[in-house]
Amino acid sequence: MDHLYEALRRAALRNDVPGAQLAVWCSGQAAEFEFGEERHGSGRAVRRDSKVPIGSITKTFTATLLMVLVSDGDLGLDEPIVEHLPELRRALGPIADVLTARHLLSHTGGLHAEVVPPSAGGGAALASSVTDLVQEPGAGFSYSNAGYALIGRLIEVVTGMTWAEAVQAILVKPLGIDLAFVAGPESSSASTASGHTVNRALSLVRPVEQDLMSVEAPAGGLAASAADLVELAKMHLTPRHGGIDPGLVDPDHLAEMRRPVPGAVPFGLADGWGLGLALFQGDGAGWLGHDGTADGTSCHLRLDPESGTVVALTANSATGSALWNDLLPELRAAGIDIAEDAPAVESRPQTPIPSDCTGTYVNGDIAYCVVVRDDELHLVVDDEPAARLAVRDGFVFSVTDLANGTTGRPGRFLRDPRSGRIDRIQIGGRVAGRQRDVA
Repeated sequence: MDHLYEALRRAALRNDVPGAQLAVWCSGQAAEFEFGEERHGSGRAVRRDSKVPIGSITKTFTATLLMVLVSDGDLGLDEPIVEHLPELRRALGPIADVLTARHLLSHTGGLHAEVVPPSAGGGAALASSVTDLVQEPGAGFSYSNAGYALIGRLIEVVTGMTWAEAVQAILVKPLGIDLAFVAGPESSSASTASGHTVNRALSLVRPVEQDLMSVEAPAGGLAASAADLVELAKMHLTPRHGGIDPGLVDPDHLAEMRRPVPGAVPFGLADGWGLGLALFQGDGAGWLGHDGTADGTSCHLRLDPESGTVVALTANSATGSALWNDLLPELRAAGIDIAEDAPAVESRPQTPIPSDCTGTYVNGDIAYCVVVRDDELHLVVDDEPAARLAVRDGFVFSVTDLANGTTGRPGRFLRDPRSGRIDRIQIGGRVAGRQRDVA
């Protein structure tokens, strides 16, 4: 695997990534590579233990921590969360006795994608974030940071600690790793690598600071090294294939995390979803993991429980996803054939623009406007032109970024099963419902 360092270096330079870490665990052996700087122009080299904001890979840590509590009998996956959070009963209304931790962990709770900014503290933000569902709990997949904010609050109530304290004491310390925090009183920008934005037209690479509310920390508030990610992932390997058992989570509950949740179809993100883990089936391989995007970072974690293989990448640039894609064939050449991240739709025949697809679709405070311009379908997000859409067979569409021409994750239009009318859009894993006309 020695060629992987050179592959990492080339891919980082090609994609304007100031610094990156690649860690591979295979056949009981670790291979680790670092390249570049923690902050562009600083001269401070990326080290094995450099902490990079990992964005949504934080959710896998939060889910694993919750499963520790489930294994200890402190709460049940299928009990209503209001049994521990009675203050949310009024806000949840008719779904108060329906919404469970299993829904939240698998993004099938039907909640908004984002936490509503608080006007009166974190509790008010959580109450506001569970109203006006995008769909009923259990009805389908819609990616939700708000759901993981609720999981974080559950952890706090059950443990009597803050989420950050519980992560450290219950999960991280037993695993023998050290993490950093990018939100809340525990955050420290001095201990983490900077994220970076890239403007290739102007050849500009600029450091950016993390901007995350404390209440959102359980969804994306951790910074870790690639080696740290591998240590967490080794918990999720089967024991006979190199998995470690720190005695935190019952094996049956770990298996539950890896099992696809019925109805969780994260179109454009993965092939299925478990509890805190995405499923990437590809040609039948059983890869799991999570991707994470923080402010100016892009990180990726994949594990194959049966072969005992783990791959983790951290990149301190928004262009890190392109670096990841460049590394996939290099990993394949090393015998590590990771399943593709998302379904490719570009090979499907292009179809005429559906007559009833235009309009505004809403998920919480996010508005997706689908409009026709110059005989092309365009996506406008929160009043900003974002992408060009090409509709394919099956009402799916490819996405081309208007700013740089890159191809993003595909999406799809969804129809009301009764009327047959397009009433929702799913993009980036998030479902948004058509905005009703106001009389």
